Amino acid sequence: MSDEMTASLIPALSDSELREIDEEISHAPYRSAVAIDALKIVQAHRGWVSDESLRAIARHLQMSADELEGIATFYNLIFRRPVGEQVILLCNSITCWIKGCDKLQREVSERLGISLGETSSDNRFTLLPVTCLGACDKAPVMMVGDDLHEDVTPEALLSIFPGEEEPGA
Repeated sequence: MSDEMTASLIPALSDSELREIDEEISHAPYRSAVAIDALKIVQAHRGWVSDESLRAIARHLQMSADELEGIATFYNLIFRRPVGEQVILLCNSITCWIKGCDKLQREVSERLGISLGETSSDNRFTLLPVTCLGACDKAPVMMVGDDLHEDVTPEALLSIFPGEEEPGA
């Protein structure tokens, strides 16, 4: 069963999601002001924001689904497709590129068996490029879940991904 079909079996917004969104609305000057917060709430509960959930959030915030989609796709930490348990954000800014992020990406891809935009078969990792993580002085950098890793070398991947296959092993 596809992820979208599975998502359709789950209510568009749960009671707890609605309560959390309404709590945010109570502190805002108007409903649509909490659009990002509402997207983050649903994502925190589900791991990503399906089309059905996005439309339900838009209805609840009294805005169009297109407006909310524009907000959701602008922010690279709102996931519009299912992702793995750990999202790996690999910075590919000019500074990280100069410092070898392309080699690092190849090493991560080989180690985890995934390319950019893919999720591992065991659903543990999703590898995504990101334009900047704001740590240019420590390039190359990547985030694994909530953990920022700075000055990352191929050798450092051993401690970042312990137990994962080494390339060529």
